[in-house]
Amino acid sequence: MALHFDRPEFAVRLARLTDRMREEKLDALLLFAQESMYWLTGYDTFGYCFFQTLVVKADGTMALITRSADLRQAKHTSILENVQIWVDRVNADPTVDLRNLLVEMDLLGARIGVEYDTHGMTGRVARMLDAQLTSFGQIVDASYLVSRLRLIKSPAEVAYVERAAALADDALDAALALTKPGADEADILAAMQGAVFAGGGDYPANEFIIGSAEDALLCRYKAGRRKLDANDQLTLEWAGAYAHYHAAMMRTIVIGEPNYRHRELYNACFETIQAIETVLKPGRSFGDVFDTHAKIMDERGLSRHRLNACGYSLGARFSPSWMEHQMFHVGNPQPIEPSMSLFVHMIIMDSDTGTAMTLGQTYLTTDDVPRALSRHFLDFINV
Repeated sequence: MALHFDRPEFAVRLARLTDRMREEKLDALLLFAQESMYWLTGYDTFGYCFFQTLVVKADGTMALITRSADLRQAKHTSILENVQIWVDRVNADPTVDLRNLLVEMDLLGARIGVEYDTHGMTGRVARMLDAQLTSFGQIVDASYLVSRLRLIKSPAEVAYVERAAALADDALDAALALTKPGADEADILAAMQGAVFAGGGDYPANEFIIGSAEDALLCRYKAGRRKLDANDQLTLEWAGAYAHYHAAMMRTIVIGEPNYRHRELYNACFETIQAIETVLKPGRSFGDVFDTHAKIMDERGLSRHRLNACGYSLGARFSPSWMEHQMFHVGNPQPIEPSMSLFVHMIIMDSDTGTAMTLGQTYLTTDDVPRALSRHFLDFINV
């Protein structure tokens, strides 16, 4: 079996989940997020682009309903024993098969939580599910129950996050070796992703971001490549990924002679991330982190150029995003606790002058100050 964790680890996770379900008075939970299924059972697939769900009862009983293409995937990569198949056919409605399974599991009239806020749940599936279950029992939104449990990483998970961080560092080394006037973005991107694969890592849950010149001001991947000019700027956001655990990094590299604005924006990024390191610890909240970011940026007249979030929790994630639900934004009361893997990013995009500057890395929280997982310093990079 292709398990990345031992069975006692999965048993602890199931116990944590069922304890929380009993606190929430849930008789069962329908998991649609692939990362929830992976965390709980090891089940590893991209088959969540089709209908599938993992039923978890409060007594710890589990059953997966999926397509035939994922039967062997579930048996090989997970601890699951009860795998039910819904059949592809014209006008198929797998929620009927799910309802029948819930009847077999003695859940008629039960209070059932559903993970609605996930990429594994389309609007059409949600409507079909609600149509089948509205009169079946009491249905409640439990989208964040498992994701909150996943915030705290076990020692085994921390080891994977650390490995992912080492691969992210390898990717930056590969990029720096190629970044110079005339270099092709395609070669840089290939080297970065190749470094992760060569180190035994995985595809990331979303594309690496690369952009130069005007495209350096973009915060998302887009198609198209160019060669670097003698004086240029290159923004990179990437993540090492190992056993689906991610450690993200972000940098803007200046090629040739940096201008005054590059230096000014870098100083704001560096000062802000240093300040955040003093609040990224137990006793503070995710909202406190954002407030620190906003205060320093706004005091420097950068309110129009900063973003409305400055990072998020990372862990085992699947496409289309390596971001977890919990983000550093205004008013987020989520407490910071030890053993969280958190990506902090400073992103300043000055469209008035066409200047980009970013700085970001992943931290592991402790009982006190956080530990940066990168071996690279947060220096201004000029090649």
